[in-house]
Amino acid sequence: MPVSTPGYPLRFDVDYPERLNRLTTAFRPLWLIPILVVFVVITQGKWTMEGRTVSIGGGGLLFLGPLLMILFRRKYPRWWFDWNLELLRFGSRIGASLSLLTDAYPSTDDKQSVHLDIDYPNVETDLNRWLPLVKWLLAIPHYFVLLFLSVAAFFVVVFAWFAILFTRKYPQGLFDFVVGTIRWGNRVLAYAFLLVTDRYPPFSLWSTEEKDREPGPNI
Repeated sequence: MPVSTPGYPLRFDVDYPERLNRLTTAFRPLWLIPILVVFVVITQGKWTMEGRTVSIGGGGLLFLGPLLMILFRRKYPRWWFDWNLELLRFGSRIGASLSLLTDAYPSTDDKQSVHLDIDYPNVETDLNRWLPLVKWLLAIPHYFVLLFLSVAAFFVVVFAWFAILFTRKYPQGLFDFVVGTIRWGNRVLAYAFLLVTDRYPPFSLWSTEEKDREPGPNI
């Protein structure tokens, strides 16, 4: 039976599609180039002129700012939290599409079939002010596990690509594995870098939000 983690502050799932489009699946990386360019500009965009650097993007997920605010002011500005949440949602929609989990073209704001929610923390009661200094270090075991899971997920997606081209279906067990890998990575991000929870991420692909389908064996 899978290990459940009721009430974990980050919840992630993707609606299972009954049928997928063969054409968009076949050319998925090319199909996503425009939105990938948008994502790179938002997270990395800079322009340098005469020794001056101007940011033309958002700069990616906020880590150092929230760390300092938690450490010295015991607060997590809500708009910083919202920025991180929406950017992570956007990236997760792109990741789901790249992983062939959905036919929908990734939206910049609509949740579509990709569901990601994070509980906004009450810093004074929910977070230890000193723990953000070492969370990235405490999460090292997860980095190693995620490395192997990501390699496995890559080959699973390649296999699923052929399955979709022939059957228009994403095998349920493979779908659950890829969704679980993304969920695991997002939990580690929430703990070690978004700093929204002190609860250590579970070593599990599954979540209690998966009520409508029976998950495969736990890893």
